[in-house]
Amino acid sequence: MRVRRNKQERERDQKTFLSSQVGWGEEKREEEGDQLTLVGEDSAAFSLSSQSLSEWSTFTVATSFVLYLVSYVWFLPSGPHIGDAYLHSVQSIVGQDPASTIAAMLLFFAVTHSGLASLRPLSESLIGPRAHRVIFALVSLPLSLSAISYFINHAHDGHQLWDLHHLPLFHSLVFLTDFLSFLLLYPATFNLLEISAVQSPKLHLYDTGVMRITRHPQSVGQVMWCFAHAAWIGTDVVVSASLILIAHHMFSVWNGDRRLQDRYGESFLEVKARTSVVPFLAILEGRQVLPEGYWREWARAPYLAVVMGTTAAYVAHPWMMAGASLLGW
Repeated sequence: MRVRRNKQERERDQKTFLSSQVGWGEEKREEEGDQLTLVGEDSAAFSLSSQSLSEWSTFTVATSFVLYLVSYVWFLPSGPHIGDAYLHSVQSIVGQDPASTIAAMLLFFAVTHSGLASLRPLSESLIGPRAHRVIFALVSLPLSLSAISYFINHAHDGHQLWDLHHLPLFHSLVFLTDFLSFLLLYPATFNLLEISAVQSPKLHLYDTGVMRITRHPQSVGQVMWCFAHAAWIGTDVVVSASLILIAHHMFSVWNGDRRLQDRYGESFLEVKARTSVVPFLAILEGRQVLPEGYWREWARAPYLAVVMGTTAAYVAHPWMMAGASLLGW
């Protein structure tokens, strides 16, 4: 019965998605005599005409309130300083060493983040998708912001393991690697209205765009980000953080596939058969053939926003460091 219900939900969601995409429809194409049917959703699809001003207004108000609430409870001097208590608790276990501290903070975040994601089906059946998303955000946000703030403050501390700044074009290579890593965001990241629970959150199965290159783009992007930052900064603090982040995302590859297979069954197995975790491997093996005009699957508004945001974040690095230092962590 569960398989049947999932199949019905999948067919309903797919029909709704297909009917909403201009020029997409029930697309099929011939590849070497075989007919390939796309069973998943279109990555990073965005239609301005389908946007609701009221929903985005709700998103703005709700997101601002949640961020202020988290900041007040966790960080601000006028609040209860739960963030300080959290940091002291971590350091009471692992000590004051920055490399050990950031590793412990990221490990705790990884366990709670992946744990809540794994409990999603059970949680949603009890309290609903929106309530689960709110709980997920209220747990993940302060833990992730704590780790980010501590990392920014202490990335250059600890032991200097190497210094490669003298190498020609090294900065350009690091910048390019880091920049490209943000283009590998998982497509569901662009569903801001679902992330904020303004719309009912769903577990999506994608079949186009970045998914043709790698089935787990965010994990690949995180590995690229870690290598770029570790190579550039070269301290044991960054290496420690990178090892935990990479391990967490390697686990998420397995866990993500497991969750999608539980939800979508054979449809996910079809997508899995023609995609790969290792970038471009499915293409090289002939399991994935890029369609004519593939670049159009990237020429979309969400990726323009990513390019602008990544550029702004690079320029804003000094202000980010100054802001994190105000915590006194």
